[in-house]
Amino acid sequence: MTRGPTIVRVAPGVGGGGGERGIKCCCCRCCECLNLGYLTSQHGLIKLAEAMLGGLCQSLLVKYGMSAAGTLGSAFHGFLTTASACLLTTALLIACYVLSSNSQHLIKQSVFECLFNATACFLYLSASSYMGVAVNLYLYPQYAIISMYSAYPAMTAVYYIGVVLGILHGVDAYISYKYLKGYR
Repeated sequence: MTRGPTIVRVAPGVGGGGGERGIKCCCCRCCECLNLGYLTSQHGLIKLAEAMLGGLCQSLLVKYGMSAAGTLGSAFHGFLTTASACLLTTALLIACYVLSSNSQHLIKQSVFECLFNATACFLYLSASSYMGVAVNLYLYPQYAIISMYSAYPAMTAVYYIGVVLGILHGVDAYISYKYLKGYR
């Protein structure tokens, strides 16, 4: 006995889309193709926090860390690579989820979201610990000697924010895993 093809149907407005679609203008709704309700859902707020904190890390690294990149060595480059890759992937996921509610449900049901967040959690936590050691070993002595040395406080903030991002991606991985297993 042969089995027919599996058909996946996504009902509109199911799965925590976060409300109505589009933008409310006076008495009507515009741009109903956009799933802006996603941004106010629990999953959307977590993704926005990941993107904003990742962007903050990346901007601090580029603005204040480039002068100390030679001193920090591979800790700087590893953290910058982690922040860039995770920020890009998170931004693409947010764009997919806002542009299409169907892709939101299909991607959240796939193993990609769970594996990406677990990998991002590991990368942020390991890069933060490596950056913390490098900052305290190499930048703190310069900060103690040179007045107005801005690289030390900025890089300290970067590795603290990196720990927060690691925890946030870990929570998102857990939520994605629960969604993958069918606990909605």
